[in-house]
Amino acid sequence: MRPSLRPRLCFAGALLLTGCAPHRATPAQDPATAPAAGEAAPADPALAALAEEVQRNMNPAADPCADFFEYACGGWLARVEIPADKARWGRFNELRERNRATLREILEGADAPEKSKKVYDACMNEAAIDAAGLAPIEPMLAAAKKVRNERDLLAFAARAHEQGIGLLFGLYADADYQDPNLEIAHLVQGGLGLPDREYYLEEGESAEALRKAYADHIARMFVLAGTPEADAKKKAAAILAFETNLARSSTARRDLRDPEKRYHRLDRAGLTKLDRKLPWKTYFETLGHPAIEAINVATPAFFEDLRGHVRKAGWKTVRAYLTWHVLRASAPHLAKPFAEENFAFYGKTLSGQQKLEDRWKRCVDTTDALLPEDLGKAYVARAFAGDSKARARQMVEYIERAFEAGLSDLPWMDEATRAAAVAKMKKISNEKIGYPEKWIDYGPVEVGDDHMANVVAARAFDFHRRMARVGKPVDRTQWEMSPPTVNAYYNPTMNEMVFPAGILQPPFFHRDFTMAMNFGGIGMVVGHELTHGFDDQGRKFDGDGRLRPWWDDAAVTKFEARAACVERQYAGYEVQPGLALDGKLTLGENIADLGGTKLAARGYALYVADHGAEPRVVPSLTNEQLLFVSFAQIWCGKERPEIERVLVRTDPHSRPRFRVNGPLQDHPGFWAAFECAEGTPMHPENVCEVW
Repeated sequence: MRPSLRPRLCFAGALLLTGCAPHRATPAQDPATAPAAGEAAPADPALAALAEEVQRNMNPAADPCADFFEYACGGWLARVEIPADKARWGRFNELRERNRATLREILEGADAPEKSKKVYDACMNEAAIDAAGLAPIEPMLAAAKKVRNERDLLAFAARAHEQGIGLLFGLYADADYQDPNLEIAHLVQGGLGLPDREYYLEEGESAEALRKAYADHIARMFVLAGTPEADAKKKAAAILAFETNLARSSTARRDLRDPEKRYHRLDRAGLTKLDRKLPWKTYFETLGHPAIEAINVATPAFFEDLRGHVRKAGWKTVRAYLTWHVLRASAPHLAKPFAEENFAFYGKTLSGQQKLEDRWKRCVDTTDALLPEDLGKAYVARAFAGDSKARARQMVEYIERAFEAGLSDLPWMDEATRAAAVAKMKKISNEKIGYPEKWIDYGPVEVGDDHMANVVAARAFDFHRRMARVGKPVDRTQWEMSPPTVNAYYNPTMNEMVFPAGILQPPFFHRDFTMAMNFGGIGMVVGHELTHGFDDQGRKFDGDGRLRPWWDDAAVTKFEARAACVERQYAGYEVQPGLALDGKLTLGENIADLGGTKLAARGYALYVADHGAEPRVVPSLTNEQLLFVSFAQIWCGKERPEIERVLVRTDPHSRPRFRVNGPLQDHPGFWAAFECAEGTPMHPENVCEVW
């Protein structure tokens, strides 16, 4: 599994404190200290229920200046357990489950979209899937056995990539970093069955044990496919050795965050020069896109080494490797023994998940993944209130005002760079709220009763739809997330923020929430995404989405010093004994979290200045405090130790506790709201400031 190199900076894919300050009365415990405008408790029954929910999730006995995550989420943490079919659970997951239940109602209802209904029903027909056995993938398994040379290999890779089978390397279409109006092809390293290169290269007993478990899993999959056990074990060992060599030639995930290091516009001629014996002409012809010329090779060294690894492994091993990846990618959609064995390793061993999700949940997710805008259109009609889009856009405007106002308070930025930053912010598109204005036409996708055939058809349609754009102007109407997705993203090449309808729901946002809660929830999300335009990656793209130096050199030096402060801060957070966050891997998301919390608070202050103070909703909290509690409560969550270890290595986001305590430790507005004295854990002496 390769790291995603697309320049999408998302909101969503924890802190151990020592030394607690004595608990004391703050405005959170003493309502009499609040402004008169906030003294009235909510009379509205809906607001009263909302206040009760906020308080139920809190632990008021905890000191907010010692561990704010515990203060805001302690009630939730004590009350909620991770479901057996989940590796982690939190407020995000609660919303995702509600959205998934809505999608199920749509798919099982009389008015379900026709194609989505067929895909869902075929997926739910477990008896037919079990009866089919390996038949749905026999053509690919047979083709893998016939690979004898580089030409066969790249032809097979092309067929696999069309079907969404990730082996050897990856290919996708996206904007050219230096010509963001042009769509080009991007070739990236890949071909690994473990989550990251470090899993192959780390030393120690636990790392070796996990690699052994992976090899045992590969062998069991081969046995299920009819290979004798002794032969299956030999193949598994050879596959692990081959993937280890691929890992050695792969660039570390933390280093791939730098867009300058992953941009090498070589085109077809330059790609060929990396290794003249790799028949790239065969690859693109087999793809059905022989005319592709515009290519960025993200990791040239990987492709220089690729044929050498193939030759060293030998064709027998390579054929086994190809077979394995067909099995691995297809297993969730095959007969029960394959799906369960796939879950046994990737679910239980790697993630700590105790139980495979119910069939309907997996089939809803599959349908959403295969026909995202077909099902998404029905979701929007069902779940996205008509005026929600306008209210969300109003919040975006306040966050943008807050960003511009905050720039004047940054002493490290010179006037020229400050003006350029404002100009870039004013160019950020915020039109993608809720759902696309132009929906994908799935007319060419043929679906029926064969589940695996539906998977292949939908994946191939999406692959060719995207690759057909190479060499053409970028389609700025396209979305990279389906409407029900509980997430958001900033795209630097388009300089746009995108907020699907799925996240514009409680606890992030509701048209009937007080604005303090909305700013603490979706306001922080908006601020996070806007800040991505100016984090360590996003700042390298100008307002037109072009990768180029547009900052004054002195400002760059000062920014990098502040970014280094953030990297050190988060690298000091220990998730498990001996397991700390990777400050460099998580740097961009941490900068965005720091910026997002400040912009949310500043945006709310601007709103209050325009509209007047709101009455209190939670009697024990001022509205300023409620904003921070609302922010923290979107991150209430737990993770199993196994998935936590995976995510620390692979996820550019910090773990939930640190996504709350980390940015608030650096936030003067938070210190003031909760009267946290300097020297308390939530107001340390040394703090970081970027935006």
